[in-house]
Order: sequence, then C-alpha cells, then structure tokens
Amino acid sequence: MVTQNPLDDPAADPFEIARQAADDIARITGVDRHDIALTLGSGWGRAAELIGETTATIPATEVTGFSKPALEGHAGTLRSILAENGKRILVIGARTHFYEGHGPRRVVHSVRTAAATGATTMVLTNGAGGIKADWQPGQPVLISDHINLTGASPLEGATFIDLTDLYSARLRDLARTIEPNLDEGVYCQFRGPQYETPAEVQMAKSFGGHIVGMSTALEAIAARQSGMEVLGFSLITNLAAGISPTPLSHAEVIEAGQTAEPVISALLARVIGAL
Repeated sequence: MVTQNPLDDPAADPFEIARQAADDIARITGVDRHDIALTLGSGWGRAAELIGETTATIPATEVTGFSKPALEGHAGTLRSILAENGKRILVIGARTHFYEGHGPRRVVHSVRTAAATGATTMVLTNGAGGIKADWQPGQPVLISDHINLTGASPLEGATFIDLTDLYSARLRDLARTIEPNLDEGVYCQFRGPQYETPAEVQMAKSFGGHIVGMSTALEAIAARQSGMEVLGFSLITNLAAGISPTPLSHAEVIEAGQTAEPVISALLARVIGAL
C-alpha cells in the first residue's frame, strides 16, 4: 500500500507540512535548530564527510513530505552536521526533481523544511551541462542568476517575490576568497528528463544562459520566499548538446562527478566553513 504524500492534497498548507517536517527532524536528530542548509547534487556528495561531525543521519522517508529520490547519485538521507565553527548544517541528500512529475510543492519541500528548521542560508548544488566552450568536465562554477524554463513556479496565488540578487553576490564573493579562480554563469532549468537538444542549448545561450540542468531554479525561488540567502554551485559534468562533440549520457554525468568529487567536495566544505 502506497501512502499518499500530504503535499499532494491541494487544500494542504505546504508551509505547515514543512513545519511538521522540521519538527520530525528536531525530534529524530535531537537538534532544535540548524543554521545552514545544503542540498547535495550529483558529484557533490563527499562534501558531507568534510564539513564537520555528523551527529545524526536519517532516511528522508521518515520525515513528513519527503520521498525516496528517483535518481542514482542522491543519497536519500538527511544529515545533521556540527561544523568546527559551532554552526549546525542540515545536509539534504534527498532531492525531488521536477521531471519526476510530483509538482513544485514536492520539489521545494526540502528547502521550505530547511527554512522551518531555522536555516537562514541555502546552498544549492547540482551537476549540469556547460555552454561555455572553455569550461571542462569536472569544473565547479558559481551560479550568478537563473532562467526558469520549466513553465512552473513554487509560488502560489498572488505571491510576488523580488528575485534581484537571488544568488547572493555577497556569498559568491565569499566563495572567491576560498577559490579566486571560480567562474560563474547563468543557470537555465529545463523540465527534463530528456537532455536538451542542440537547438535548445543555442536558445539558452541566446537568452544569456551558460549552464543547463534540471534542478535548482525552483528551489532557489522557494528559498528566497522563505527569506534565506542563496548560494549556488554547478559542477560542469559535460559540455552541453551541440557544444560537446560526443552524445550525452547519464553515465558520463556520474563518471565526471565521481572524478571531480574529491576536489569540489573539499572546496565546498571550505566555503561552508566560512559562512
């Protein structure tokens, strides 16, 4: 028997469900409040081992509104980590992607839950395709802005949220104090799950996009709505269709992430430690 997710009820309040999820996290982990939330995308998983002491790891399915990730490379767990500077980090290894068909509420539930735990900073990471021809697979880049090509939004009703400086310039500058050579670009979220066509990549490029992927933008919008400061990182796992001379594959994405993981995870851990 499959239990219906409470977020699938259109009459339910997604923020109340996020508060219930935050209560579950506090009860299971014994930690009343978290300061920073970190969503780990493809290739970024090892960072959780380097940030600090993991004091609790829980299956996401034990928390209200969460479900098992559909994508290989995502852990399906939530971790409470105590950093050396004394801050509490909530590490989200259970991302719901829009292409799974669950709708924006489910996609951004982890972000709203993080805000309900007390987190004021949201760090979003992903594996993505690069449009800039001089980028290399395995290269981390900062997200400076995004273009939402999903045709959807986590905002409901007459909810008007300013997205100026959505990806915090202050936090991007801080990241460059750790790694001065970090490049940055505009992230384009497509619906997926198919990879973008060469024509779609050229469209994104003509719009001013530099990175293409299937996550992050909706989550960032929800984070801003919840009052959090957002830092975004993409791992360039491959050059995008029409930029790359070879066909795209998920195996390529996984391989690039595994190869780059030690370096980018160490970088991310240093950045988190400076927040």
